[in-house]
Amino acid sequence: MNINYMVKVEDAKLGDIQKALQSAGIKVRSIIEVYKEEEQK
Repeated sequence: MNINYMVKVEDAKLGDIQKALQSAGIKVRSIIEVYKEEEQK
């Protein structure tokens, strides 16, 4: 079964997200950056 999710993160790099998911036992097929917004200060 293939399921698509969108996750909104702060202070995370693509590789960090992939490693975290894989260490939780989740098989990652691909990660795509959809939108990047600048942080409001």
